[in-house]
Amino acid sequence: MNAFLREIPKAELHLHLEGTLEPELMFAIAQRNGISLPFASIEAAKNAYQFTDLQSFLDIYYAGTNALQTERDFYELTKAYLEKAVRQNLRHVEIFFDPQTHTDRGIEFKTVLNGIDRALTDAKTEFGISSNLILCFLRHLSADAAMETLEQAISYRDKIVAVGLDSSELGHPPKKFKTVFDRARREGFLTVAHAGEEGPSEYIWQALDLLKVSRIDHGVRCLEDEKLVYRLRRDRIPLTVCPLSNIKLRVFESIEQHNLKQLLDRGLCVTVNSDDPAYFGGYVLENFEAVQTRLNLSRADIVQLAKNSFIASFLPDDIQQTYLEEIDAFVASVSEIA
Repeated sequence: MNAFLREIPKAELHLHLEGTLEPELMFAIAQRNGISLPFASIEAAKNAYQFTDLQSFLDIYYAGTNALQTERDFYELTKAYLEKAVRQNLRHVEIFFDPQTHTDRGIEFKTVLNGIDRALTDAKTEFGISSNLILCFLRHLSADAAMETLEQAISYRDKIVAVGLDSSELGHPPKKFKTVFDRARREGFLTVAHAGEEGPSEYIWQALDLLKVSRIDHGVRCLEDEKLVYRLRRDRIPLTVCPLSNIKLRVFESIEQHNLKQLLDRGLCVTVNSDDPAYFGGYVLENFEAVQTRLNLSRADIVQLAKNSFIASFLPDDIQQTYLEEIDAFVASVSEIA
């Protein structure tokens, strides 16, 4: 089964680029840039990755991003993640980045974007992995600040496919950003939003009805509302679920308590993703391994999750179909060997 999980073609749709900053790379970049980190050593950084909730994680997450200063830094960060993704047979990735985290430190928007985009382009050539880039607004900041960031992004519309909403969920409902998302859609961006992780199921309704999102990031609290489950299933709204992240941030106490299998059995288009893997103990493969083992997922469940990862993507329909056929061919070849 472990080989099956590793080798089946997959996509990742919920990945924060800044959350892939492994301690080793963080220290190397910080030393190069003369940046002081709040950790005495790589080991001390790893030991600090003990979180009680989303905010306790974000405090450390933002401290680590201070190391990132130059286009080279963002290139190396992005390339390092893509190299790991390829080793786990991810064929397509849709990556979040948080420009406000950097522009508020005086780093130019174009510095961040150019480094990321160059790495995505190189990885497509070198590894054959395709990608889409999603700009996320920090919801703990104001809607006006988000609008300013959107204004900067408009001239890079060819490099950014969608906008999203992340950071501290509680107390920052999606409705706060309705005007920003209205403008983003008029400019041709697709929309997604984090909702229903720590926040209530009502936030999922707001993301659907006010922000007009194409998919919900997390969304695990949807099971609290039967009408919402019906809506998500009827409209085939994908949920980009991050199991290890949910455990690390105490959304669930253990993998055994996670509701991924229930979401799948209810007919929802659920996907498996890694969120901030450098901090939460695993990339996509490790997330698949955890839920398969601890939730007793069948091979058919795994195949459906892999297919969902492409169905829920922003890839054109014909390319999605190519990947779905590739999964079917892979499963058939494994069955023949067995």
